[in-house]
Amino acid sequence: MGPTGNMDPRWSATVERSAPLALAEPRKWRSFVGQILSLEGLKVPQGRSPPSPAHGVILGFVMEIKVVPVEIPEGANVIIGQSHFIKTVEDIYEAIVNTNPQMKFGVAFNEASGPCLVRADGNDESLKRVAVRNASAIGAGHVFVVMMTNGFPINVLGRIQQTPEVCRVFCASANPVQVVVAQTELGRGILGVIDGASPKGIEGDEDIQHRKDFLRKIGYKR
Repeated sequence: MGPTGNMDPRWSATVERSAPLALAEPRKWRSFVGQILSLEGLKVPQGRSPPSPAHGVILGFVMEIKVVPVEIPEGANVIIGQSHFIKTVEDIYEAIVNTNPQMKFGVAFNEASGPCLVRADGNDESLKRVAVRNASAIGAGHVFVVMMTNGFPINVLGRIQQTPEVCRVFCASANPVQVVVAQTELGRGILGVIDGASPKGIEGDEDIQHRKDFLRKIGYKR
């Protein structure tokens, strides 16, 4: 369902009146909208499911929020970002191999116009397939996914960010990752990511020393 101007005027009015309730208490909003529609002899517009707690109304648009888990193989890392041009897969491929030739990786990019295909490249077929599965599951236009082993995001992230068509990076991680996606009548977009667990406390003196020792042990500090 698109802008409220494209709906039955009575449905539009219901949506607009109920917007604050939708954001504050979505369960009550579902009940409210259903009752109003019933009283006015209306049905949910064709092609739309009934309002649910996953729906919200913002500026006259109905939006559904979904959480997409990211598949990360054992020992792999993922980079998720947004770009804007079809040559993204080739340019990110070159950015990685020119920075860390030993890295194994696959990259997938969701085309956002024309045939809207998932474009893919890489030097490891298994990682390329995982990247494609994740990009397809996220389903947001112009999003790219890099899945890598034999290296870490810190080795290539700066070079990827310097790629001219790359707009932003959402995360670079080996943690469990969930992507928060907004769905409208146009398509999908990433609102943000959940990267690993929430903090459990604040580091103390022993934690600080452990952090410093660990970085020197793995060679990132001297």
